[in-house]
Order: sequence, then C-alpha cells, then structure tokens
Amino acid sequence: MTETRQSGALSSDFRLDLGSGVPVYRQIIDQVTGGIAAGRLRAGAQLPTVRQMAVDLAVNPNTVMRAYRELEIRGILDTQQGTGTFISRQPVAVDEVERERRLDQIVGEFAARAGAEGFSVRDLLSRLRELDSDKGRKGRSGS
Repeated sequence: MTETRQSGALSSDFRLDLGSGVPVYRQIIDQVTGGIAAGRLRAGAQLPTVRQMAVDLAVNPNTVMRAYRELEIRGILDTQQGTGTFISRQPVAVDEVERERRLDQIVGEFAARAGAEGFSVRDLLSRLRELDSDKGRKGRSGS
C-alpha cells in the first residue's frame, strides 16, 4: 500500500504519494503548477512557508526549499523576504519540453497504476481508443 501525506494548510492542494516513485520535490512542483492550471491557485496567492509545508507534509525542509527554488527560477513563484512566498502575477508559458516531460510522467504513472491492477498496456490503449471515439461521436452529434 502506498503512503500518502497531505498538507494541513492547503489540504486540498498538496498530497504526496510516497510510493509513486516520483521525487517529493517534483510532486510539490507538479501540484503547484497543476493548481495554477486548474485555477485553484491564483496569482498573488500565498503558499505556506517552507517550514510549515515541510511540517504539514512531514518532509525535510530542504525538499520543499528545492521545489520552491525551482518554481522561482521558472518565474512561477515570488518570494518576498519577511512577507512570504506567492504565486507570481506574471503569466508563465509552459515550454514544449516541459509539456512533454509532464505527459511522460502522467503516462508512466497511469501505466504503472494500471499494471498494478493487472491491466496491460494493450488494455489501456483499447480503452483510450474507445474514449477517443466516444468523444468524437458526441462532438459530431452536438451533445
């Protein structure tokens, strides 16, 4: 069974899956960027301090600091000394390399979870094709 950890301050936004094989700092980065994309985290929103996030998720503060630092480098976060860490007000464009990396990660996690349930890649492809053809039919029928 995989262990999950959740942040108390933003419990609906930050959850770790310690059995996923994805590094914790990477999960934090992905959840911040995903929260922004989904509209759960808006420009100017304050994130928990490094220390608070580390306590809430029961991880090393250096792990959270690494995630925050990488997000700052990308222009996604702004840290203001003495005030806190905030979602940047500057729009951030995701480059093609990052999109491909994220898709690879999603596909890998999806295949691993399905494999753990006894499904093959062929099973997944078959179901994805069905979903795609159902979507196409609905789009043409005006539903």
